[in-house]
Amino acid sequence: LEDEQGGRMVFVTLDLIGVPRTLRKSLEARVQKAWQLPPGGLLLNASHTHSGPEFRFGRAPADDGDFKPSSLGDNYGRDLEEKLFQLIGTALETRAPARLAYSFARAGFAMNRRLPTKTGYANSPYPEGPVDQSVPVLRVEGADGKLRAVLFGYACHNTTLALYQFSGDYAGYAQHYFEADRPGAVALFMLGCGGDQNPYPRGTVELAQKHGRSLATAVEAALATTLKAVNGPLRSAYAEIPIDYAPAPPREEFKARLDSKDKYEASHAKRMLERLDKGEKLPTQYPYPVQVVQFGNVLTVVALGGETVVDYSLRLKQELACPAVWVAGYSNDVMAYIPSLRIAKEGGYEGGGAMRFSVTHPGPWAESTEERIVSKVLELNRQLMSGK
Repeated sequence: LEDEQGGRMVFVTLDLIGVPRTLRKSLEARVQKAWQLPPGGLLLNASHTHSGPEFRFGRAPADDGDFKPSSLGDNYGRDLEEKLFQLIGTALETRAPARLAYSFARAGFAMNRRLPTKTGYANSPYPEGPVDQSVPVLRVEGADGKLRAVLFGYACHNTTLALYQFSGDYAGYAQHYFEADRPGAVALFMLGCGGDQNPYPRGTVELAQKHGRSLATAVEAALATTLKAVNGPLRSAYAEIPIDYAPAPPREEFKARLDSKDKYEASHAKRMLERLDKGEKLPTQYPYPVQVVQFGNVLTVVALGGETVVDYSLRLKQELACPAVWVAGYSNDVMAYIPSLRIAKEGGYEGGGAMRFSVTHPGPWAESTEERIVSKVLELNRQLMSGK
């Protein structure tokens, strides 16, 4: 996208489990050199399908003793980066006059998955929990009035399936069905803050197809409303802020965890002790990406890194001064779950338990995480509004 003043923005959506930081930084540097696109002008979002290509460069915590590293992930990563670089260049070099408009609808299959129990929070349907079931839609029409593309989103784990076959899951089916119903149009899915949301029911290809059809129908419903025209100026900002880890336990605590009945907790402790034994210091912070895109005074898009929980979307929609606010998670770097303060205090999988699967993270995030992220979003938004 480019406005009349030359402000440019490229949205790249991927049917992958995540966006590695290394991929974001490499593409950012290459497109800035080749096409003078600033960091704020590039947004990478992953659908988080769990049925995509293997995309890793070494051993993962869940691998058993028979795992043998291969070059497949490395080769795929290099090929992917080159394809994305060429795709971004093609998009920038083949721009044509277009009109944008925004609306939203709703889809009901996302449900909170943090069920309170006597022993903590279980990963199970929790219909009383917070959700964001809105389906934001950005329509792109050519100068001839024909539909060229839609960008749409939803805040829900893209995990109806757990197959050893490639699938875009419900998001992939939604894009497929929309494009089949609208020949010549391109559908792009941008995942929202679905860290603590699951599609229900789940478990079969047929259910993924049903959810995909529901989402595609919601996009059509949004297009049937009176859409708001989206004009310039097009402004964007990107920043990386340090977010803190909670203080790491002492070495004695890691040693005690070696005897844990939870094999992942034990293996995580072993990895941390190995780093300490090498004389390494465990990290205390992580560079977290925050991005804000403003379309005039009509629409603000916020893109956050990691598996953000739904609280971020609900809060930012309340606090940002804009008629329409669209919050995406899983953007620019998917490094871990990003809990809100509420969930960090509650604990459970999204609150910090999932960190035991990590190769690099020493433990949960600090309780300051939500405030630091939201404060940066509001700061970038104010800067863009003031024209700085």
